[in-house]
Amino acid sequence: MSDSKHVPCLLWPFYAIWKLIEFIFLFTGRIIGVVLGLVLMITGVVLTITVVGAVVGIPLIIIGFLLTIKSIF
Repeated sequence: MSDSKHVPCLLWPFYAIWKLIEFIFLFTGRIIGVVLGLVLMITGVVLTITVVGAVVGIPLIIIGFLLTIKSIF
């Protein structure tokens, strides 16, 4: 079912600007989520190379992977 709302003609420009800003924020949030997830995964891999850092590195890889997947879908 479509959830369309009737917008009066006089308010349509404000509604269009609001939807554009909403799209920009959603897209920016997704990009930041993907980049942050990749940074966490790379940090986790670097920490996992050292045996002592593996305790912290493996959870970082998992969290980064889940954040990236969540941001993509």
